Amino acid sequence: MVAYAVFDIEILDPVAWQEYVRLATVASEKYGPRPVMITTGTSESLEGDWAPHRLVVLQFDSVEEAKRWYYSPEYQEASAARWKAAKTKAVIVESIS
Repeated sequence: MVAYAVFDIEILDPVAWQEYVRLATVASEKYGPRPVMITTGTSESLEGDWAPHRLVVLQFDSVEEAKRWYYSPEYQEASAARWKAAKTKAVIVESIS
């Protein structure tokens, strides 16, 4: 089944964020997630108190492939840079369609 990695990202340091982008690009080229959506940060809450910042949705062929990317040495290096530049929440979800 297809899987998605979904991130809610609040960029705190735009300069440090560029290092994350550089490192994440290396990991993406090796592990091949397909970007589905990257938002500008503008959203309107319709229900509840959810107020996402920048949403990023990446598609993978399976949960296993998503985990292989996320836990890879390349992406873990990128994650360390991301944590220095932003507050994030992330999930991996499996899709039935």
